[in-house]
Amino acid sequence: MNRTKLHESIINNSQMTFARSGGNGGQNVNKVNTKVHLVLPVTAIDGLTDAEMIRFRTKLATIINKEDCLFIDVDDECYQERNREISLSRLEARIVRALIVPKKRIKTKPTLASKERKLKLKKIRSEIKKNRGKII
Repeated sequence: MNRTKLHESIINNSQMTFARSGGNGGQNVNKVNTKVHLVLPVTAIDGLTDAEMIRFRTKLATIINKEDCLFIDVDDECYQERNREISLSRLEARIVRALIVPKKRIKTKPTLASKERKLKLKKIRSEIKKNRGKII
């Protein structure tokens, strides 16, 4: 993955539309279009190998629509410019996070000491339950 090429392709190929947003902003909430709706065609993303693109498509299948575009809405801040920056950084972070391959888990067996501790605790619990019975 070429991170700089990916970053440039996101900035150059993303389309942003703006809308009025709820939340913070005081009197400007009903007057200023601060909410950012970012659309990025998946085919326009550069800097990924074929294997990474397959992994990316499977991981982010829920936010890719039928037109093969990624969508992100941001209305966190009161300022449109700040919401633009947030949307671009979130999209890039999401793509990078989708490409991370998790480490394979190595199965291990319990140690002798842990087995003994488990048996000891079972014995103690058993005694506690045994002593709950009626006194003769």
